[in-house]
Amino acid sequence: MSDTGGVREVKSAARTVELLEVLAARGDRPARLQELADELGVPRSSMYALLQTLISRGWVRTDVTGSLYGIGIHALLTGTSYLDSDPRVRTVRPYLDEASEALGETIHLGRLDGTDVAYLATRESHEYLRTISRVGRRLPAHAGALGKALLAERPDEAVPQGPFEPLTANTHTTRESLLTDLAATRERGYSIDREESVVGIAGFGFALRYDTPAQDAISCSVPVARLTPGHEERIVAVMREIRARIEGITVGGAGAPHWR
Repeated sequence: MSDTGGVREVKSAARTVELLEVLAARGDRPARLQELADELGVPRSSMYALLQTLISRGWVRTDVTGSLYGIGIHALLTGTSYLDSDPRVRTVRPYLDEASEALGETIHLGRLDGTDVAYLATRESHEYLRTISRVGRRLPAHAGALGKALLAERPDEAVPQGPFEPLTANTHTTRESLLTDLAATRERGYSIDREESVVGIAGFGFALRYDTPAQDAISCSVPVARLTPGHEERIVAVMREIRARIEGITVGGAGAPHWR
């Protein structure tokens, strides 16, 4: 039985969520009926019935032939509602604007979700595009500035065991290497990603400690081609100030729910 607080898991609900997660993870690669049935280990007829139910409600879409399936528009509407209802996202957004204007670089807000970080808000630099930072995109926590800033807020025992999937030649692939990096992150107070998640891009991550341990972090991404020592120093100074200002305000307000 899954960890549902002692309550028996509803198999049909679990299967529906698993299907939506599979379709969402495929991005722009639509799936066929048999692929989905095989991946989730359910009979083809049951998968077809579930797909048709979700299509009728807008959670899944299909092509004109009825043979390809992808995530539907209601998933977008629900995701947007999540962002709009989250007091932390609403509070942090203006500070992302300030950091972006001050530095001229791309600024992110991310949240730890299992072993990944989900991007909740992004302010793109006008100088370059970084599609991996799109809101809703996920990145392994071991490979980027946001994730490493948040992993460093946790004891070493809580860090995943690895080995880790490399995204570039610079990605940490062993737990020992990652733990060494996290120790340095704790000492300096912020994380550094030097082309570990995207070739040509460096990142600097700062955990937001309004939760214990921190669940959210902000980061600044910059092309390594223009990352001079002086610019790096300014990025760190500005992002430290932005973090302090965010942590210095009351996030959520009295009576706001404390989500888990």
